[in-house]
Amino acid sequence: MKKKKLAITIMMLLLLSLTGCGGGSGSETTEEAETEATSEKVTVNVFAAASLTSVMEEFEKNYEAANENIDIVCNFDSSGALLTQIQEGAPCDIFFSAAQKQMDELESASMVVEGTRKNVVNNQLVLITQPDSETAVTDLTSIGKAKSIALADGSVPVGKYTRQALIKIGLLAEAEDPASITTQEVSEQLGGVEISEQGNVSKVLSAVEEGSCEVGTTYVSDTVGHEDKVKIIGEPVPYDVTGDIIYPVAQIANKDTDELQSKAAADFIAFITNDEAKALYQKFGFDTNVE
Repeated sequence: MKKKKLAITIMMLLLLSLTGCGGGSGSETTEEAETEATSEKVTVNVFAAASLTSVMEEFEKNYEAANENIDIVCNFDSSGALLTQIQEGAPCDIFFSAAQKQMDELESASMVVEGTRKNVVNNQLVLITQPDSETAVTDLTSIGKAKSIALADGSVPVGKYTRQALIKIGLLAEAEDPASITTQEVSEQLGGVEISEQGNVSKVLSAVEEGSCEVGTTYVSDTVGHEDKVKIIGEPVPYDVTGDIIYPVAQIANKDTDELQSKAAADFIAFITNDEAKALYQKFGFDTNVE
């Protein structure tokens, strides 16, 4: 009888031991999984207009400092080029355009996450030249006097706004879509002036800085930090000539984006569009008075 009781006791102890080991192992696995999920590096791909380069690099640095598990990867180019990349399937979580047209196109194709689109900043078109330039150009109305002009093509927002402004002041013929006016047509209508076509606003800036073109059209924001290499000719072109130069941002419907990426993208948009962000935009020459 004693042997039987002893055997039963040993069996019960063995069962309890096995159950305890199993429970402990499961608990540790769950905790490890939770820790791993929390520390998992999440990449957010941001496609931003070239004119946003300086300010977005600041936002990226500040955000990553406060969110060590988030990696913000920015791709800068003209809004038109970025639009094409997104349409062709490039991995993009956030699009920050220098014009409404490109965002409208994505939204009409149901490629924008509903409710995430926001107008963030405004900008102004300016004529630039080198600081020691003796150009005869005094404002946009006399741009035809330049020996050479750096001009973005019509698919680039700054190129479109320049054409729009030249139509408004009577230097270019009316067109249903200003962006459709070719660089050659602009040259001809300005009296045959030499024009170097550029693929984005940063390349316009570089062409003038390097002296390969006498003048160029860019944005106020692009001249910030480059005052030793370029100067603005006259005053910025008024909004009633160019129209508002609104920059919209939105989350892109990317089928390859997982839940963590999606949440991080939404959080980054909130970070660059809150009231505290306005001071940084203003530092880089943007107008934050946007509805």
